[in-house]
Amino acid sequence: MASLVVIRRRLESNARRLELYYEAERAILDGAQSYTIGTRSLSRANLAEITDMIAALETKVAEDEAALASGGRGGRRRSVGVYIRDW
Repeated sequence: MASLVVIRRRLESNARRLELYYEAERAILDGAQSYTIGTRSLSRANLAEITDMIAALETKVAEDEAALASGGRGGRRRSVGVYIRDW
């Protein structure tokens, strides 16, 4: 299991990436999908690819937040061993 410091860094990194993808999506939706200046043409990434990555990053961020909330223990309790005793 990753330490809390590693989880926190991963969460911050994924949150920053998610914000950049939100900005890219906004730019594409505002009409900046592609443009031409003179004879040169530039196309941004495909909107479907960006929305897929946004969904993946949102999932990762939620998982990291849950891991931080549980103290890095994985979010659920697990039994370590079972002792059966016949009295």
